[in-house]
Amino acid sequence: MTFGGALLLIAVGAILRYATNFNVSGVDIDEVGLILMIVGVIGFLIALFYELVIARERSRYYRYWGRDRAAAPPPADPNAPTRRYYE
Repeated sequence: MTFGGALLLIAVGAILRYATNFNVSGVDIDEVGLILMIVGVIGFLIALFYELVIARERSRYYRYWGRDRAAAPPPADPNAPTRRYYE
């Protein structure tokens, strides 16, 4: 679940819990809204944990082995003559 999905669940749950006053036989709309808000908060915490811990490890791996490592310039030849552009 992403941040957007979690926030959507929280918003829909809050609307059902606090902004509606209709009744459905056999279903308590206020409780459904509360359950959606709780699931949204849990999903938000999971998404936050994923972004802070797991995605950071993945980005560290790709920074080392990914494009940055492949695009690095070759090491300089220590025997090559130095160029002086300021002469």
